[in-house]
Amino acid sequence: MMRLVLQKMFLLLLVSAGYSVQAQVKFSASISPTEIGKNEYAQLKLMVENANEVQQIVPPNLKNFIIVSGPNQESGMTMINGVVKKYIALNFIIKPKSAGNFIIPSALAKADAGDYKSNPVSLKVTAKTTGNKAAANAYSSPFSGMDPFAEPAPQRSSYSDYILRKGENPADKIKKNMLVRVEVDKNACYVGEPVVVTYKLYTRLKSESNMVKTPSFNGFSVLDMQQTNDMSYHTEKLGGREYNVYIIRKAQLYPLLPGNLELGMAEIENNVHFIKAEYVNENPGMFRDFGDLNVPAEGIEIQKVILQSKPLTILVKPLPDVNKPASFKGAVGNFTIAANVEKNNFSADDAGKLVIIISGAGNLQMINAPEIEWPGGMEAFDSKATDDLYKGTVPVSGRKIFEFPFTVSKAGNYNLPAVTFSYFDGRDFKYKTVNTEPIAITVIKGTGNPKNIIAGTLTKPTDNFLVKFFSNRLRVVSLFAVLIVVGLIVWLKRDTKKEKQVAAATPVSEENINEEIPVEEILLAQENPLALAEECLQREDGRLFYTQLNLGLKNYLSKKLAIVAEELSRKNIAEQLDAKGISTHTALQLQQLMNEIEWQLYTPFVDNEKMKGMYEKTHDLIQLLNNYRS
Repeated sequence: MMRLVLQKMFLLLLVSAGYSVQAQVKFSASISPTEIGKNEYAQLKLMVENANEVQQIVPPNLKNFIIVSGPNQESGMTMINGVVKKYIALNFIIKPKSAGNFIIPSALAKADAGDYKSNPVSLKVTAKTTGNKAAANAYSSPFSGMDPFAEPAPQRSSYSDYILRKGENPADKIKKNMLVRVEVDKNACYVGEPVVVTYKLYTRLKSESNMVKTPSFNGFSVLDMQQTNDMSYHTEKLGGREYNVYIIRKAQLYPLLPGNLELGMAEIENNVHFIKAEYVNENPGMFRDFGDLNVPAEGIEIQKVILQSKPLTILVKPLPDVNKPASFKGAVGNFTIAANVEKNNFSADDAGKLVIIISGAGNLQMINAPEIEWPGGMEAFDSKATDDLYKGTVPVSGRKIFEFPFTVSKAGNYNLPAVTFSYFDGRDFKYKTVNTEPIAITVIKGTGNPKNIIAGTLTKPTDNFLVKFFSNRLRVVSLFAVLIVVGLIVWLKRDTKKEKQVAAATPVSEENINEEIPVEEILLAQENPLALAEECLQREDGRLFYTQLNLGLKNYLSKKLAIVAEELSRKNIAEQLDAKGISTHTALQLQQLMNEIEWQLYTPFVDNEKMKGMYEKTHDLIQLLNNYRS
């Protein structure tokens, strides 16, 4: 067993050494501004840099703050002195619940199959207003603690419902004159087909309003359509009465899975101001705002109320299985595809670049790189994706660009075959397939000194000895390997000597001789794959719980099914379950469980009430799988 552990450590160190020359993944947190008043806002940014793939970002515990907006995702690239860096970030606009000095703890991220931890950040919250509006201007709530009706606007109507007469109940007046509604452009759609959702505040009263809970969209990919600092409003009639209408949030939702998916509720906290009738003169309709009246404090009554939108369910239908092409990967909309190479003629010393552009309208943000059948003699590298989207259309329109660097080992004439891309057209309700044209390239004989490809870019030779040495991965790996092997030899000799001493003192039973238990079975029996998830459950750390539950289950499946963790997929899990004679019912239970866990991972607001049930369901399923011998 010790040798097995050492072998795994040896392989891990070799892999780490092999990637030492690449740009390192960086995960950082920042907050701006660092000092605010208790009624002001700050922007928290969690950024992952230099990662080829970001699987998950787990925000820190924000129990001392109200999340006004977020998580809002952004991504992009920067170029400084010819060095290209790409990043993915989550932004939150937060408002403190009280004054004080706060330390926001580290966030967690999973990127390129590694786990990363950000730095903690500090925020000073004073009792007084600082006047710092940077975060509010960039990502503020539509209300931001302001009176949305304080500035006169030509399109706004003025009502006298804020006058409180004797015998009137303020709560009844609020209920009659103020509400939050959610509207959708359709109540049923297919997976991947957009639904436009709009949350609105209808009011005939005077109030200071804050969004205290943004709606969650579990099971959807979200694209916001409204600028978060948009302060516009208009008038609408509802039930025969006219209201001032404020758009709280407007977004395109792209469902990720079939079923009845519920849109979350929005909560608006309102401090509604009433003027007592005896303090208003005979012509109250002439006053547009309280500032026009000289009303003493005892003449104003303030009522605090939280309004909620009603929950709304969208029926998401699965895409049809009939005539579904093998190349279909979930694209829904209307698309075209084109391909080109950076150059058609180059030497074997150089690298080529194939560019695939998918254009059109649909769920572009969810489209992954198409599969390419590379001819023999060509070696392809990881692709780089760039989004060029316009989010103002429904569905979102634009293009997605994939760049594939590749090398050719021998001179000759080559043909890059046509690339196939399939999608579901929601207008015609059928699958369609488009193809690129084949591309001919000519490669001439090189000098035998090819350039290296690192992160999709070419690196030029340099005269610096250290840079030369560390840019050659083989040298770096060899150096680390020699050092590691020497250390392991010494360690193994000492360990072998100890094992012999223990073996000499241990009686050998007939049972030990006749039955050889596989090492993987021993590991599975000895360790609890859900130990870390159980600790998070006891601490009631919901966000980290689902991350550890997901990792624990996948690590268990990797060992149980003898699948390398990086290669786990729904397809090969199903194949191995079938090969081991595990029942279809159990396999379906596992697939459903994995869907439920992943759903919680993608949910902005964690459902802590489901934690215990999810843990027990996962634990029971692992026990069920343990009954099947490998």
